[in-house]
Formats: sequence, C-alpha cells, structure tokens
Amino acid sequence: MEITTQEFKHCDLFKVNGRVDSATAPEFSKALEQANNNGRFKIVIDMSELEYMSSAGFRALLATQRNCKRYNRGELVLVSVPERIREALELAGFTELFKIFDNATEAVGSF
Repeated sequence: MEITTQEFKHCDLFKVNGRVDSATAPEFSKALEQANNNGRFKIVIDMSELEYMSSAGFRALLATQRNCKRYNRGELVLVSVPERIREALELAGFTELFKIFDNATEAVGSF
C-alpha cells in the first residue's frame, strides 16, 4: 500500500494505491489520524488505484469520518471507488455514511 497526500486550502487529498488489509490498515489509519491531529478535518480519499480494502480499512474510514464530523468540523468523502469495494461498502451499510464522487476535482470542489 502506498499513500500520497496533497494539501489544498480547503481540504486534504489522500490517494491510496494497492491493498488496505489487516497488515497495512494500521498505517492507513495512522495517516488519517495524523491529518486530524494537524487540524485537517476535510478529507478526500481517492480510491481509483485501490485493489482491495478489508474491514480494518473500513473501520479506519469510519473512525476518521466520526472524528471529522464531530462538532461539524468537516467530513471524509470518497472518490473513484472501485466496483468491488463499492459493493462491500453497500453490504456493510456504509454508503449512506460517505459522499461518493466520480472524480477528485468534484470532491475537492465540494468543500
């Protein structure tokens, strides 16, 4: 798994490559937590090059969303979610918890 981050004036864009599984989810979670600790609560996650995400990755998304939305500080939005991961999100009932965009420009622009 590889994470690249771009900071914009209104939000942070995380691009995730590879697999988020039980081995890499702690690193993924730590990267998102670090953004929150730095006062960044508007987060866009680009999943266009994500191959797989386990339940541990979903938990990291959920925890970050909860932290971002606390006190109406911001939110976490998803971009270019691969079909299989989108299906898993739907099965878990997570699609109502996240805004999902087709491209990063749209998502960044939503803030």
